[in-house]
Amino acid sequence: MAQRVVILGAAGRDFHNFNVHFRDNPDYEVVAFTATQIPDIEGRHYPPELAGSRYPQGIPIEPEEELDRLIQEQNVDLAVFSYSDVTHEHVMHVGSQAMAAGANYLLLGPRQTMLQARVPVVAVCAARTGAGKSQTSRRVAAILRETGKRVVVVRHPMPYGDLTAQAVQRFATFEDLDAHDVTIEEREEYEPHLRAGSVVYAGVDYERILRRAEQEADIVIWDGGNNDMPFYAPDLFIVVVDPLRPDHARRYHPGEINVRMADVVVVNKIGSASLENIEITRRVTAELNPTAMVIEAASPIFVDDGDAIRGKSVLVVEDGPTLTHGEMAYGAGWVAARRYGAAAIVDPRPYAVGSIRETFEKYPTTGNVLPAMGYGDAQMADLAETIRNAEADLVLVATPIDLRRLIELDKPALRVHYELQVIGEPTLQDVLTQFLQTVGASPLRKSAAS
Repeated sequence: MAQRVVILGAAGRDFHNFNVHFRDNPDYEVVAFTATQIPDIEGRHYPPELAGSRYPQGIPIEPEEELDRLIQEQNVDLAVFSYSDVTHEHVMHVGSQAMAAGANYLLLGPRQTMLQARVPVVAVCAARTGAGKSQTSRRVAAILRETGKRVVVVRHPMPYGDLTAQAVQRFATFEDLDAHDVTIEEREEYEPHLRAGSVVYAGVDYERILRRAEQEADIVIWDGGNNDMPFYAPDLFIVVVDPLRPDHARRYHPGEINVRMADVVVVNKIGSASLENIEITRRVTAELNPTAMVIEAASPIFVDDGDAIRGKSVLVVEDGPTLTHGEMAYGAGWVAARRYGAAAIVDPRPYAVGSIRETFEKYPTTGNVLPAMGYGDAQMADLAETIRNAEADLVLVATPIDLRRLIELDKPALRVHYELQVIGEPTLQDVLTQFLQTVGASPLRKSAAS
């Protein structure tokens, strides 16, 4: 008889694992997904249009808090852990819970879940969310475009709405973002690529996405999410580590897998980390992957008008996931406020409402900065109200997108930008030049044998 399965996820890796390993496999019957990390993604169904002929009613998505009940009531044989950016300890706590409730426990690895492309793939992933993979992937795309290659970016999934409608999404213009009604979290990842001239794909069914993307690409860039593994088998694997969290590469799942598999490790933020933490990061990287090429880089900060910050009380708005499950207390906006002489950095907690207040309660280690949570219209409204409530002279927007385009602010606001700057040698240019020589001349199509 087929094993009864529950897949533990957060609207990303879980759906991919189902699609590539369980959907058409008669040895398994998936009775439920569970959801965590992201607000309001439970209570839905994985639709029959995506689940396939074996699941004509679709598959329910339940809160992870219901795991014990699901295992017992549904006679579950196997619980499959399928989300990212958590400690190894967390992974095994969940495993202990699942096994105590009566199920076996499974982690699927790269061999079982990475799809093979017909064009070369450069994957950019990280040891932790907020390490700097977004600016790294943008720099990789820019270097490859300068050589004349057609570059298509495929972004790790963020399907928080209608899963059927989001199965395969293609973004070539800002109007496409509006047409797909994307969230702030999605805009933060897609807009910078679009602004630079890259086509971006995302969605739910990454086999279909890949087949569409490779039709218009010489090279596909996998732009990872959180610290998850690539969905596509990379021909060049670049992994970013963060010396502000120097030992996290060996403490967090599945980031450690990425570092161990990497061809190239980028040690980012060396301009803001201490020498001691940089050295710890180098040592941890060498212990996990002694053969990887190591590149050192900074993410310098640029402000529209830094002089306008001096002497002001400033409300700093930072990238949401970096502060929440990324566990950073601050980001680029806080650094800019300090560097340019803000008189005070306003604590947003007294002004927080609704889901923003709940976010602070759930992630108490966040510093005096406001996470730009925007997983839906209601949360965006709470974010806007929190900003309006705050008693501040100036808002510093340190998110990858300009929130002023999405939220009407009642205070002056400045953007904080950051891009990757490689320090010394080797450089990304060196790595990618060698890569292009290895995979061959344009059009860079893989042989049928590969």
